[in-house]
Amino acid sequence: MDTGAITQYVDVAQLVLYAFWIFFFGLIYYLQRESHREGYPMDPGRENGPVTPGWPTAQPKTYELEDGRTFLAPDPTRADGAYSATPTHRWAGSPLDPVGDPMLAGVGPGAWAARADIPDMTHEGEAKIVPLRAAADHGVARQDTDPRGLPVFGADREVAGVVKDMWVDKSEMVFRYIEVDLKSGGSVLLPVNFSRIRKDGISVHAILAEQFAGVPKTRNPEQITLLEEEKIMAYYGAGLLYATPDRMEPLL
Repeated sequence: MDTGAITQYVDVAQLVLYAFWIFFFGLIYYLQRESHREGYPMDPGRENGPVTPGWPTAQPKTYELEDGRTFLAPDPTRADGAYSATPTHRWAGSPLDPVGDPMLAGVGPGAWAARADIPDMTHEGEAKIVPLRAAADHGVARQDTDPRGLPVFGADREVAGVVKDMWVDKSEMVFRYIEVDLKSGGSVLLPVNFSRIRKDGISVHAILAEQFAGVPKTRNPEQITLLEEEKIMAYYGAGLLYATPDRMEPLL
């Protein structure tokens, strides 16, 4: 009998292979359930929609957060991000057509999740994302263009306003938002990843100049909550598809 053989048909290597298959199947099963923990059920009242508990959703688990609050996931009573749309077909999971202003309909690239309406915090208990006027120990690197005072152009190359300030993430040491003073009055936040900063101005492809007025506002002029971040990012995301009618047409 060869080394490692248990019988003429079974050896240690074969058992190890079977054990790996069982472990790997269990790992996939576990990860699949855990991946459905946050965000489910998307719409508890929808026929044939996700349900909890049961496959593929994991059993609800309560998490204790650093600030003393508790968080249940999945939470069948969790409020979803509101949307205004109608299904294009009668079958479940069909695409949604926005109703009303597609930029604020909350569907497609403009969908958002109902995150906590509180600011993201640092380990020291301070608001993580703040404007430079509230973070005197942060600034723009000397070798980079300081966009403050530069014009902001929409996708139509019209001027929407001028840069008022930059909002920095104090934990990651990166700029997250550009605060824009609008020509029409007031100020809104522009995510840095939706902008292109040049020496002569800031260009934005996602939305038109006049559409900056519809960007969701923050309650606090020097703080932004997780929910407000969701809505602001969703607005610019929606612009990539809905800013102009031709963007909704096929490429070919």
